[in-house]
Formats: sequence, structure tokens, C-alpha cells
Amino acid sequence: MHPNRFLAVEATIIKSAELEVKLGIKRVIRMRVDILSLFPEMFVSPFNESIIKRAREKELLEINLINIRDFAAGKHQQADDYPFGGGAGMVMKADVVVPALESCKDADSWVIYLSPQGRPLNQTRVAELGQKSHLTLLCGHYEGIDHRVGDMLDEEISIGDYVLTGGELPAMVLVDAVARMIPGVLGDEESAREESFAHDLLEYPHYTRPRTFRRKEVPEVLISGHHEKIRLWRKKQSLLTTLLKRPELLLNREYDSEEKLLLQEILFNREL
Repeated sequence: MHPNRFLAVEATIIKSAELEVKLGIKRVIRMRVDILSLFPEMFVSPFNESIIKRAREKELLEINLINIRDFAAGKHQQADDYPFGGGAGMVMKADVVVPALESCKDADSWVIYLSPQGRPLNQTRVAELGQKSHLTLLCGHYEGIDHRVGDMLDEEISIGDYVLTGGELPAMVLVDAVARMIPGVLGDEESAREESFAHDLLEYPHYTRPRTFRRKEVPEVLISGHHEKIRLWRKKQSLLTTLLKRPELLLNREYDSEEKLLLQEILFNREL
């Protein structure tokens, strides 16, 4: 189910596809993402803006929104019910969720349930998921899903140890992070390689014009034009930023000889 406000982008894609069929051009979608939710309208604005919108228009990313309620029987399309054994909250019904998953699952599908019990999402897992051709994201709600849905899941993913109303926001986070891994989405592939966490380090500081702002100057090395000095400065600053803000990221990391030397300079020159 595509909410109405998705139609503008969808119409552009469909028109392009029809022309390509006439010209005998084969369309190639780099990644397909099916999102199953009780509240698909929540995704309309985030996916119609910025990088995700451009990725869809360039047909590098196909996003399908599936309303789980469409698979519920009865006039009221009830997708949840009270838990057996009693207790607070409602549970999403297996006889609704499973048919919804079956409607979009194929041989290439990797089915992810967004859940607080899942494996914490990190950049390593994001890069791995970026290699998949078809992701199916199931957004939980209320007290979660009937345990019998579990046989259809490939993994559970959490975006943090805190409570959210449902899996919709985690699904948005996951799609945004994974989309950046698809070749051609960012335009500049170097951007993805240099971002925070790409090498288990936080990114170095950035500066732009003006060169002087309220007596604060841009570091001289960045306007020197010396590419090797700039590279080393950025690497050193990345190590320093990680040490100050997320030191736990450095504990189990393998260091090359250059990084070891830069860390020694930071520690022994008291640059903290």
C-alpha cells in the first residue's frame, strides 16, 4: 500500500519505466525494501526528502509500504488482540502478520523485525545489509508480535536500549543508514568511507567559510594546499575525537603503524 503522498515520486518512476520498456531498456533496482507497518503514513515525509528521495528517483532504491491491516479479516481489520495468560497491552496477531510477510517475501528476502530485543545496529551491520538486494522490515507495535511469527524472521535489530512506541522510527533509521551504502546514492563514494564509524573511528572536525569567525580561525593546515599534511591531520583528529568522545571504540581496534604513531603523539604531547 502506497500512501497518496508517495504518488508524486512513484508517478515519475513509473513514467520512466514505461519509456524504458518502449526503448527496450532493462531496469536495474539496486535494492528493494518492503516495510510492513500498522502506520505506513509515518514513512511518507522522511522518504520523500533528501538522499532517500533522490535514490528512489534514480531507481537505486525501491521502497514499498505495506499496511499490515490490509491482511486482517473483518470490517474493523483488527491486527492485534489480548495476550493469552493476561497482562498489559496488545499483541500483533500471527494470522495477520504472517500473510502480510508472505505477500512480499521471495527467495532473496532478508526479513528483519525491528525490536528492542534485537541485535544492536552498528556500522558494520549496516555495511553488511547494504550488500542485500531485498530487505523486508517488520515494524512491531504494542507489546510486540505473536511468537509464532518468529519462523519467518531472519534477524531482529534494535537501534538502542530505550523504549519507542513502535518499530517505525527504527525502520527509518535502518533504511537511511543502509541506503548510504548503495553505490551511486551519495554521489561521492569517498563520503561514505570517511563518515563516523566507517573505520570504527569518529569523523574529524569540518570547517567552511568564513576563515575567521568571532576570532576563531580555521586550522592553518586545511588551507595549506598540502594534501598529505591534511590527510594526516584529519586522521589524527579522528583518533583524538574518538578518544575524547567514544574511547570504548578504541579498545578492540586493530591499529596500523601510522595510527600508532599518531596516538603516541596525542598521548605524549598532551593534546587531550
